[in-house]
Amino acid sequence: MPALQRDEAQTRARLIDVHRYEIALDLTQGEDHFGSRTVIHFTARDSGDTFLEIKPAALHTVTLDGHPIDPAALDDNRLPLTGLTPGDHELRLDARMGYSRTGEGMHRFTDPADGESYVYTQLFLDDVQRVFGAFDQPDLKAVFALTLKAPEGWTVLANGITEHLGEGTWQAAPTPLISTYLVAVAAGPWHSVRTEHAGLPFGIHCRRSLAPHLDADADEILDLTRRCYDRYHQIFDEPYPFDSYDQAFVPEFNAGAMENPGLVTFRDEYVFRSAVTETERQTRGVTIAHEMAHMWFGDLVTLRWWDDIWLNESFAEYMGYQVLTEATPFTGTWTDFAVARKGWGYDADQRPSTHPVAPAPTDVPDTASALLNFDGISYAKGASALRQLVAWMGEKAFLTGINDHFARHRFANATLADFIDSLARATDRDVHTWAERWLRTTGADTLTPVVGDTGDGHWTLRIDRTGSQDGTRPHHLTAGLYDQDPTTPGRLLPRTPLSCDLPGDTTRTLPGRRPALLLLNDQDLTYAKVRLDADSWDTALRALSALPDPLTRAVVWNAARDMVRDGELAPTAYLDAARAHLPHETDLAVVQGVLAFARTQIADRYLPPDHRHTALVTLTAISRDLLRRTEGPAHGTHSGLRLTAVRTFIDSATTPEALQDWLDDGSVPGSPHLDAELRWRILRRLTVLGAAPLDRLHDAIDAELARDPSATGRQGAARCRAALPDPAAKAAAWQALFTTDDRAALSNHLFTATATGFWAPEQHDLLTPYVARYFTDAPALAAHRGPALAAAAGRDAFPTTHTDPETLRLGEACLADGAPTPALRRKLVDQLDDLRRALHVRTTTGHR
Repeated sequence: MPALQRDEAQTRARLIDVHRYEIALDLTQGEDHFGSRTVIHFTARDSGDTFLEIKPAALHTVTLDGHPIDPAALDDNRLPLTGLTPGDHELRLDARMGYSRTGEGMHRFTDPADGESYVYTQLFLDDVQRVFGAFDQPDLKAVFALTLKAPEGWTVLANGITEHLGEGTWQAAPTPLISTYLVAVAAGPWHSVRTEHAGLPFGIHCRRSLAPHLDADADEILDLTRRCYDRYHQIFDEPYPFDSYDQAFVPEFNAGAMENPGLVTFRDEYVFRSAVTETERQTRGVTIAHEMAHMWFGDLVTLRWWDDIWLNESFAEYMGYQVLTEATPFTGTWTDFAVARKGWGYDADQRPSTHPVAPAPTDVPDTASALLNFDGISYAKGASALRQLVAWMGEKAFLTGINDHFARHRFANATLADFIDSLARATDRDVHTWAERWLRTTGADTLTPVVGDTGDGHWTLRIDRTGSQDGTRPHHLTAGLYDQDPTTPGRLLPRTPLSCDLPGDTTRTLPGRRPALLLLNDQDLTYAKVRLDADSWDTALRALSALPDPLTRAVVWNAARDMVRDGELAPTAYLDAARAHLPHETDLAVVQGVLAFARTQIADRYLPPDHRHTALVTLTAISRDLLRRTEGPAHGTHSGLRLTAVRTFIDSATTPEALQDWLDDGSVPGSPHLDAELRWRILRRLTVLGAAPLDRLHDAIDAELARDPSATGRQGAARCRAALPDPAAKAAAWQALFTTDDRAALSNHLFTATATGFWAPEQHDLLTPYVARYFTDAPALAAHRGPALAAAAGRDAFPTTHTDPETLRLGEACLADGAPTPALRRKLVDQLDDLRRALHVRTTTGHR
């Protein structure tokens, strides 16, 4: 369907003002379709023509002010409305709409555990037209009144409080003024836990088969929700703007969550079926806080056009981490952000597809291009920039500016200029120039310390900067100074840190001896790649795990990560540092982040195949060290470290014997017991390794699926079957992935499971014929199945196992012929840049 152009949206917004939608959805028409009737009340300011978006299976009738419009006038997804006259109008549409299996529009899912069905909407960014007819752009806000017909036994959730009127008919309270993409419905035989807080109904919901798992965590989820709600009311003057707060954990959700007003939808992987670490619980908490922040950033005040998506996502990302730290027991969020999120931003900012946090409106000409900017820049870099802004201008002024912004634009739309003006009214600092240098430019600065000795009892520090466009991006940062403890070898003692403001404080002369370790951006307050001078790097290699603050250690690990990616540090040196320090690391987020980079990037991409085995052996050795450290009485306080070690050992095992013993025994010696997640993880690794004859592997997969017949079990089985080292199994998996037969097409989550199981470095030769096929079959799939599956095909089905010039050549040829859709093209551009980087790392570090 054609993307909405920015100039078309501006023209339509000048012509009409939309007041109210009355929507009636009938969810009782079978497994493939639902009924959709819409009445839209709007005003034309002048005479003219416009159009409405709708993407129906069948458009039955259309009337404008009582006069019929021929449904055959529908052109793809656009219904022309011609000859409008100034004044009020009423548009009525009656259509049959199709359910989605890709997580877009109205997604329908049948739970294999009990046969129950559920539906929910995901209308962001321009998928409202898959559910009902609408003037689908964010600056045409309106009131939405919904009525739904649902099967008996179902509960219907919506943006407002819902009421069952009898005989399966549900009515939702009309919304305040909101944008079309924020309308939400979730219907099915939900299991619900309800409470009340601050006079509002709160609820959490999941499918029935997950009820025991939601109940086990309900107190924690609701406690975090209440704490975040109260904290936002402490810092925001504007009260929560909607009539209820429901959180629905829904199946086969593409994103982490969606900020629908009053009905936040989360991927139901956040209802933990198996053991998780405290860091993973913290991540769920951050998502809860992130989505609640959107009730103000995005829902109360909404962007005017999609070039300002950072006004939604960067703020929610920043507030999610900050508020969880301030209001809940999870106080290590910024360490997790540094390790797990910030690299996402740095990586995205160094690719050809980089863009400013706040791109110029002309750089986002349509909705298709807007969808591509939901990436590490809009989230991680934008949140980092805001954290730097708070450090630079002060939290009090920052919050004053935010509250001014809310007051001026409540239930309306705003732009970057509006927001910066609000900040400028709250401070005497030059926020407009700050915004130009931080939000309108691309790339990350690299900050390098040059440390010298004057010979007269003083030392010098110069900070060199490279990377930004003109070297004028301001940075307020801390330089950490650490000395060796003379009484305890390997221990580092902090000095009073230096506060630095760039571009001003680039050279200093300081009394005393130089520190053993000097770390720029200690506490991670700015967004910049940092390097260590030679003496500091030597100290870090000896004593990294002895640094007293986990956030400091995270900054050092990120520096090492960047150096590997830039070809300045051998991947094996990173592994050596991990081998030396992770067995002593106490912060779980640091351990998880370092192991993830070592396993997925260093072992699988940055080292050539003949060095991979040694890297995996190193990772299993680190895992064994962590397991020994967490044995016995220490296990209870280090359960997350132990679980992380078990997962890494499984994923890195080069021989099957230990894994098979664990699976047969149902437990890892000394704990943990093997839950469903660990059993599927072991079975996948055994399958990749070809640990048994094919018939026995098939039987093992079937037996595990019988043991775990859940949706997650189906995904585990699909992943294992795709991983079988067998030509017939690979052919079957490929056909399932790339078929364009809608009746046989995989759902979004089964697609991802199959794709992630398909490619395995251990099966390089078996998979080689599929590399060329990928670059012809993926574009065809993307064109047929839409943006969500296109993104999945580019993200999960790309042949990352083949890090070689031929894969690069095939990918560049694919891009050159213009076949990929925008969503797939963006993923391919990024994947090919990562491939070039991996080849560069191998060349510059002597691994070819």
